[in-house]
Amino acid sequence: MAKNRNIYVHAIDLEKINIKNTQREEFAKRLIAIPYRGYEVENISDGRKIVITKPGGKSVYGQLKKEDFLVYIYNPENQSLWQITHKQILEDVTCKSKEDAAQTKILLSLFERTFNGEEPDDMINEITALDFKQGESPEVLIKVYKWIWGQEDVNYPSGEGRNMSWESLKELKDKL
Repeated sequence: MAKNRNIYVHAIDLEKINIKNTQREEFAKRLIAIPYRGYEVENISDGRKIVITKPGGKSVYGQLKKEDFLVYIYNPENQSLWQITHKQILEDVTCKSKEDAAQTKILLSLFERTFNGEEPDDMINEITALDFKQGESPEVLIKVYKWIWGQEDVNYPSGEGRNMSWESLKELKDKL
């Protein structure tokens, strides 16, 4: 028996499926049709949701991050999953800063409060009071970043992932 086996000890939520083996193309088609499994972690006032799927599959220096997860903005109307990126969020907030610097300062202070551990729903009235004409809603951006920062904390427990992603937002805040 091999000594280096990839054995993980973790609870797993299983759903039984039965897919019979068949010709290569048909078998692949059936496998692709398997629905994604995930967790609904935040509701957005417009009906969308923040969802995570676990495991995420991140590998660092050839080592699988077993507790990694992926963060999506899910739209139940069209079943789309948007895996928003740090870059997309920064671009969105940068555009907002050109539209209304004063509101963007408030938005960035709400990001900072979330970064420091405050729950977005506890400041939802302040978040929804922001009124930008362009880009994604502040509610979505703040709630998705809560979970992206959690993902960073899992993958980089010393805080460097969370700090690195906050840095670009902090720089923008300092410029305003």
